[in-house]
Amino acid sequence: MEPADEFSFLSEQAAEAGLTGPLPHGERLTLTLPDGRTLSALRFGSPSDSDAAPVVTLLHGAGLNAHTWDTTILALGLPALSIDLPGHGDSSWREDAAYVARVLAPDVAAGLEAWTDRPQVVVGQSLGGLTAAALAASRPDLVRRLVVVDITPGVDPNAGPTQVRDFFAGPTDWASRDELVDRALKFGLGGGSRRKAERGVYFNSRIRSDGRVEWKHHFAHLANAMASAAAAGHAPSAPDDALARVLGENGWEDLARVTAPVALIRGAKGYVRPEDADEFARRVPAASVESMAGGHNLQEDSPVALGRRIAEIAAEVD
Repeated sequence: MEPADEFSFLSEQAAEAGLTGPLPHGERLTLTLPDGRTLSALRFGSPSDSDAAPVVTLLHGAGLNAHTWDTTILALGLPALSIDLPGHGDSSWREDAAYVARVLAPDVAAGLEAWTDRPQVVVGQSLGGLTAAALAASRPDLVRRLVVVDITPGVDPNAGPTQVRDFFAGPTDWASRDELVDRALKFGLGGGSRRKAERGVYFNSRIRSDGRVEWKHHFAHLANAMASAAAAGHAPSAPDDALARVLGENGWEDLARVTAPVALIRGAKGYVRPEDADEFARRVPAASVESMAGGHNLQEDSPVALGRRIAEIAAEVD
């Protein structure tokens, strides 16, 4: 399944979601960061104005990429920017493997400075949600509203999130993308159908010069290394893995410093349990907290409902 270009699936995705009308124009953006790494993103204009400046910026979770938001953006109906976080998609890997919110936020800020012309409604899911909070705390001039999707700093890293870690802890290269699709479906991932899983794998993998297929994102390689070390008896007794660090206490400190209006949208079957949502409401009392049908990846499970809710938040008067 080699499409004409990376936006060739949009009409198919719109049809699956029951969305009609003209499709927005999409383009790939690349920014060279001061240290030579690159930051990549997708910019979508509105159906009526392909050059419209983004008003919503979306940040994906660990192991995903900017295309995870495609259908949500179609439902959103607003000019949007979807960024590949460092180490994911077409953005450069970090040599230090420091994929934590406060390290990623400055790169996102550089992207917003280059690609937007106004404070954004910043939407972040999972790792992207904590990165969005760090961004809003450190650069309030760039964030008009903050929407956190199915993550809180208090989520137990040894509960639901281990599914993602275990999924990516397998081999780092494969004979074909079909093998990756089979693995995603085996773990109950992929969006609920083989076709959706095929799209996800296409956007999240690349074919190497030797013909083997590998994940684009660095997380799979880190998870594999950790699993291999554990199998060899070299893992520490309390592994300081990337996932545990992502969910560290710094997230609460960042949220406490956010001055923009905050909303938490959790998946009814996601990683944020009712008690986690209650703790979020206690620690961020001015925030709105709501639940939506779906799992951790709400942008794939309930993209239309999520897109329309984000549009409502974007329309709120400051």
